[in-house]
Amino acid sequence: MNQKLSFSKLLSLSLMLFAMFFGAGNMIFPPMLGQLSGVNFLQSVAGFVITDAGLSILGIAAVVMVGTKLDDLVGLIGPKFSIFMGIVIYLLIGPLFALPRTGTVSFELAVVPFIPDGIPKVAVSVIFTAIFFTVTYILSLNPSKLVDIVGKILTPILLISIAVIFITSLTNPMGEIGPATGEYASIPFFKGMIEGYLALDGLAALAFAIVVISAVKDFGITERKSIVRYTLLAGMFAGIALAITYLALGYVGAQTSGNPIFENGSEVLAAVVFHLLGKGGNIVLGIAVLLACLTTSIGLSSSFSDYFNVIFPKYSYKKILAVVCIFSFAISNMGLTSMIKFTLPALVMIYPPAIALVLLSFFNKWIKKPESYALALLFAFIIGIFDGLKAAHLSLGSLSDMIAQLPLFDLGLGWVLPAVIGCLIGKLPFVNFLSIKKH
Repeated sequence: MNQKLSFSKLLSLSLMLFAMFFGAGNMIFPPMLGQLSGVNFLQSVAGFVITDAGLSILGIAAVVMVGTKLDDLVGLIGPKFSIFMGIVIYLLIGPLFALPRTGTVSFELAVVPFIPDGIPKVAVSVIFTAIFFTVTYILSLNPSKLVDIVGKILTPILLISIAVIFITSLTNPMGEIGPATGEYASIPFFKGMIEGYLALDGLAALAFAIVVISAVKDFGITERKSIVRYTLLAGMFAGIALAITYLALGYVGAQTSGNPIFENGSEVLAAVVFHLLGKGGNIVLGIAVLLACLTTSIGLSSSFSDYFNVIFPKYSYKKILAVVCIFSFAISNMGLTSMIKFTLPALVMIYPPAIALVLLSFFNKWIKKPESYALALLFAFIIGIFDGLKAAHLSLGSLSDMIAQLPLFDLGLGWVLPAVIGCLIGKLPFVNFLSIKKH
């Protein structure tokens, strides 16, 4: 019997997924794209959408097509690699970077503007982030409630806040859209794609897939085909919502392109909101950013804790959740700049093999051999190392110069051709170095 999910429940799933994806970086990057790309903002936002929302949808699709969780996807190579890759991804999108960032960014944009002169910023930061991650812990104790908590309450408030900013910018523009600057003038689409990688949703999708699949099952959907269908539909609707939101925020930022360049997207938003709504606008922006960070924090914490509870069953979900929240609280007080400085190179290194795995999984019917996946990911990771060195402003001299000659390397896509070559080499009949076959 064909099982059906009502539109209202599917909408709740989609809003939940949108809210988990839409974090602080998603709020800040599009306005900055808009300011720097100016008249080319549509192209740069399109690139951003492809590598953010697009990769997110593909990531969820890849997981649900092969199973129900990240392990099933990375297990295409083998169980040992599955554990290794899973741990690396969850650590990067969890307590090592993305999770602490939710507390730091929400503090800087939702609290700092309202701190009176004379009050130590550090002290307020400690208090705020302690409350922030306590709330994260409480709301993450029962992941099955995420649909009600996030989808029906928090997300509509977030969307209304963004809509207020966008609609007001239409009726009272901050200024005329000016010319593009830097690479946004020459390669706006590809520059937008690079920014989309840094939003981390491509990796987060692999973790969030299990939350959506579990939520679908909680609605009473048990048939495999129906689970796949509604998971994919939720991903598509969330992706469309992300694209519309990015377009709105990109347009808001484009209105500032005729002004002096701001340092980051938070300054762009602050300037626009103050111009449009005055001091009251700071409250609207603060609410929007705080909710974006909180919903992402809930999704990351629950997914991380669930994953590590499976790997290390002797530690309960609650204990893992408590540890990750406490650790994230501590790291979040290092400051956003310090976190980016130390972790961005690692993120740039891990993204190429993760994307390669997602894309190749759709051709599993023809690939089949775990060696093809292994070599494709290895070659992509090797090139990713040089991308990471570039992000850290480091060089290996002539070796780095040689790698930089690869096709598309300047666009951040130098790993594509090596990954394809690695996959083809792995298909050769005499290449059979993995003793454990995929499951």
